[in-house]
Amino acid sequence: MNAEIANNPKQIAYCGLYCAACKRFTNGKCTGCQKNEKAAWCKIRTCNMEHGYASCADCKEFSDPMDCKKFNNPVSKIFALVFKSDRPASLRFIKENGYNAYAAYMTENKLQVIKKKRK
Repeated sequence: MNAEIANNPKQIAYCGLYCAACKRFTNGKCTGCQKNEKAAWCKIRTCNMEHGYASCADCKEFSDPMDCKKFNNPVSKIFALVFKSDRPASLRFIKENGYNAYAAYMTENKLQVIKKKRK
């Protein structure tokens, strides 16, 4: 049985995923993006840490994360397709409403990522 999803802005991943809603996190098998030292391979995480950003929503170089090759790469495209995820929508939500509102929204809706809307 999974633990409840916590409303915790510190569990927002650098790319916009909400770690607090991830099964691995709620089952105690992952510390979440920000504390996960094993995620040193992640270029998004490294870039955000180097710039002191809480997430890509804070990026000063790219107003649209899809213009960033670290964010918009082949792995992320496969992830988006498989999970029907819209990480750019998550980052827009953070930019428009803030980290606390995003964490509250994701917690209330039990979401790890905002889902792509059908066209």
